[in-house]
Amino acid sequence: MNEMVEVPLHAVAHSRAGDKGNRANLSLIPYDPALYPLLAEQVTEARVLALFRHRGATRCTRYDLPKLACFNFVVDDVLEGGVNGSLNLDGHGKTQSFRLLELTVQVPRSAVRG
Repeated sequence: MNEMVEVPLHAVAHSRAGDKGNRANLSLIPYDPALYPLLAEQVTEARVLALFRHRGATRCTRYDLPKLACFNFVVDDVLEGGVNGSLNLDGHGKTQSFRLLELTVQVPRSAVRG
């Protein structure tokens, strides 16, 4: 049996992101589509919202895309007013994908790259 290990998402997935106003749009794409069900169980709206709560996030909606084996998360009120309204040095949503990829998940050891 394959041992389960805890790893940051970046060990098993990648992400792209964008922004519109004060909302971030974060994709989550496993390197191996077979991990989709495991990530669906663990990377919940509640966990992602908690990850961004310190930035003022008020809501997270996850859109499941099973035929593509990926997810799209929309996080509201996370950009401190948006690119034009924030004093943050980099208020763009693209920087938030790195934060998402630090979230830890349990996966089979064989799924971890490297």
